[in-house]
Amino acid sequence: MQLAQDPNEYFDVVTEEGEPTGISKRRADVHRDGDWHRAVHVWFYGVDAEGPFVLLNLRGRNKDTSPLALDPTVGGHLGAGETVEDAFREVFEEIGVHVDPERYEFIFRRRTDSENNVPGIIDRELQDVYLVRDDRPLAAYAPNFAELEGLVKVGVADIATIFRSERESCQGLLLNAETGDITPYTLLGEGLSSRGVTPYFTRAISEIELRSGL
Repeated sequence: MQLAQDPNEYFDVVTEEGEPTGISKRRADVHRDGDWHRAVHVWFYGVDAEGPFVLLNLRGRNKDTSPLALDPTVGGHLGAGETVEDAFREVFEEIGVHVDPERYEFIFRRRTDSENNVPGIIDRELQDVYLVRDDRPLAAYAPNFAELEGLVKVGVADIATIFRSERESCQGLLLNAETGDITPYTLLGEGLSSRGVTPYFTRAISEIELRSGL
């Protein structure tokens, strides 16, 4: 089985407030022990002929937390000794595009404390959340199959109704990371309930709506 992450990668352990502790541990041990550590989330959105859209990450089936869930476009941990800017490397590693660091817009920091319903995994993260506007077409991306199943493009107004539990499903497009094919994709509210219908997702999509003129 191909691993979607390196269990031996080292993370810096921080306090719940994000202060360094001076301790670094393996990823597997951090998740086993429930240590606080830092991560970056980047939401890509854009506008095309059909209106404002957002890209969602369909997580890899071999991820150690929340496999096959829908997530922000790119998410990555800070490795030991790294800064947030260093962690932006995840954008190219996961979706195959380079972005000028000046285009990243910080919107808020999120604290998450979740056992993920996976035995032996306690995931406590401080996530710095960013937006990037990018109007390029879905086919211009090259998602990494080792990291994710694919990218899902969906209208901002449509996915907002799912995040706010106002409807049960909407339609999007899936760029398959393994084959490169683009096919219709149905986003189900029931399938998002553990990840998408949360205050975090609702807050993020509200920030995107403001910037998209919705």
